[in-house]
Amino acid sequence: MGIITTIEDLRVLAKKRVPRMFYDYADAGSWTESTYRANNEDFAKIKFRQRVAVNLENRTLASTMIGQNVAMPVALAPTGLTGMQHADGEILAAKAAEKFGVPFTLSTMSICSIEDIAAHTSAPFWFQLYVMKDRDFINRLIDRAKAARCSALVLTLDLQVLGQRHKDLRNGLSAPPKLTLPNIINLATKPRWCLGMLGTPRRTFGNIVGHATSVSDMSSLSSWTSQQFDLSLSWKDVEWIKQRWGGKLIIKGIMDAEDARLCVESGADALIVSNHGGRQLDGAESSIGALPRIAEAVGKQIEVHMDGGIRSGQDVIKALALGAKGVYIGRPFLYGLGAMGEQGVSKCLDIIRNELDLTMAFCGLRDVRQVDRNILLPGSF
Repeated sequence: MGIITTIEDLRVLAKKRVPRMFYDYADAGSWTESTYRANNEDFAKIKFRQRVAVNLENRTLASTMIGQNVAMPVALAPTGLTGMQHADGEILAAKAAEKFGVPFTLSTMSICSIEDIAAHTSAPFWFQLYVMKDRDFINRLIDRAKAARCSALVLTLDLQVLGQRHKDLRNGLSAPPKLTLPNIINLATKPRWCLGMLGTPRRTFGNIVGHATSVSDMSSLSSWTSQQFDLSLSWKDVEWIKQRWGGKLIIKGIMDAEDARLCVESGADALIVSNHGGRQLDGAESSIGALPRIAEAVGKQIEVHMDGGIRSGQDVIKALALGAKGVYIGRPFLYGLGAMGEQGVSKCLDIIRNELDLTMAFCGLRDVRQVDRNILLPGSF
């Protein structure tokens, strides 16, 4: 591929290099994928006000998220199976994020473990937690995150039940992939990926296998996960986890103003406006559509973050203008990872930084912390 200038360039390259089931896992939504598409499409409706003859010297994108200094207000989102996009994927993404100066968030459903990330990075990272019925396992996960010096816990609340993702069902998604004839044929076209996987021992869910009771190999994992997501999850569980964790708590999966106010009452440090990348409730509102209403409902009582549909630095600045203190990127960094490993994640971050900086300048601002609705064209949001 020629010069890479956009996240779309990375997506195209990742599609060529990543096995179909894992590319589809990252790049799909649930059911008709209408919410997945809306997450992207609704950003395009928002227009900027271009300003001229403004001093644009000494621009800065430096900011903070939950009190942590960041090179720009962007974090890498927690994404399951990241280590199946590229061998040791979570380690590589965490290293790229650390070098760049933005937070990396490790998913419970990662291939590389909490301990793997801690061993290969020096900056504190964030850990994402699902609430499962096995409370002893949850307790041990929290203890492991503390031991790894994680500086925030990201508690995901919108996956009590799993949204139906047709492509995953058709592909027979598993980690590692089952050696069916269609999979063997597809893997034969991905030699770079296969060589990488042959060179690493990390091919299963590192936070779960060998740690959760009765899960010693992959044959028992699928039944365990289907039984473990807690249908009885409540705000009392959030209170218990907050007390058990004792550190910074971010709640992910908020799409309703009433739930946002409950986040405030829970004592969480931040909430993430997110519809799980359009992978859960198809037909739900886009994240950017819900953001202004939620930001207005909570005011300055809690820090508001946003996730879903961001594919450029321009999307980042639109989210900031509509009330987000910071945003998360999932698919963009996965495209970079699948395309070129750690170098691809760094390229993704560079692309977003450049687009964010230039757009801020065109709107007449020098400091990303000054971004507000005044940079947007009235009536376009």
